[in-house]
Amino acid sequence: MLGINDEVDISVVVPVYGCPGALPELHRRLTETLASLVDSYEIILVDDRCPMGSWEGIRAIASADKHVVGIHLARNTGQSRAITAGMDHARGNWVVVMDCDCQDPPEDIPLLYAKALEGFDVVFARRVGRKDSGITLALSRAFYRVFSSLAETEVDPTIGNFSIASRRAYQAYLSMREQARDYSLFMTWIGFDQATVDIEPEERFEGESSYTFGKKMGLAIETITSHSTKPLAVAVKFGFLMAAVSFVALVVLFVHHLLDTDIPMGWPSTMTAIFFVGGMLVSVVGMVGIYVGNTFTEARQRPLYLIQEVVTCDDGQAQSKDAKSSQQ
Repeated sequence: MLGINDEVDISVVVPVYGCPGALPELHRRLTETLASLVDSYEIILVDDRCPMGSWEGIRAIASADKHVVGIHLARNTGQSRAITAGMDHARGNWVVVMDCDCQDPPEDIPLLYAKALEGFDVVFARRVGRKDSGITLALSRAFYRVFSSLAETEVDPTIGNFSIASRRAYQAYLSMREQARDYSLFMTWIGFDQATVDIEPEERFEGESSYTFGKKMGLAIETITSHSTKPLAVAVKFGFLMAAVSFVALVVLFVHHLLDTDIPMGWPSTMTAIFFVGGMLVSVVGMVGIYVGNTFTEARQRPLYLIQEVVTCDDGQAQSKDAKSSQQ
């Protein structure tokens, strides 16, 4: 039997939130796939404080299967931090990251692994054949073009978290302990040799995405401002543009007044100056405020996650984990 510190061939890290009914099916399919693929493996299920009772299911699976590790976070921290918690506990020479709702088919892990063994440190699954409407796809492509430009990193909208990474690649990811840590973006940024494999995503086994439009926009702003200073440059350019437009507008109003003295001079010019200069100041100050807030968040040096329990099959009992370890 493998010891707690022994290496395994593949670790599968699954952040769990909002899909307790999918866990038995996910566990069955992962077990069948990994048992026939490698000699040793582990499945790390990280409960990101799911309000639907996922921890009870994880505990039952981990207590019965020696290949499963269940991690119960003390509070909801978000998907990327839950992934980090799982990776911090991974023993694999390779780590697979996937979602818990079975949209990422476990049967495609051998495709990722085979591609990685060709000499790639990171292999992403690229989802093809999405069944979204033309308007949705067009808006998605437009959003990611803007996102890629501001984040100064090329982002493929068909790539999600489903991927495999070598030990040196995922250790490089873990070496970065920023609070804002979008998994796929950071794994793209670290470099190394990377590749993609096309897969056909399946229907969600249970539940629905918890990422509303508002949450997606918030995550995009957090990711962009934590990854790049380009928005500050854009804000400065926008400020100069507003000042130039305001100056031209004032010149036009002045010339118009000279040609037609019946037009009152005070009110139009004042309103023009207020709107343009006010908009410029609000946008620039707001952008700077976001960066100051990010600096404050990082300066507090709070742990990325706090662990309440870790369950394995070795003793069938929940084990407490010191939350301080998540800062390392």
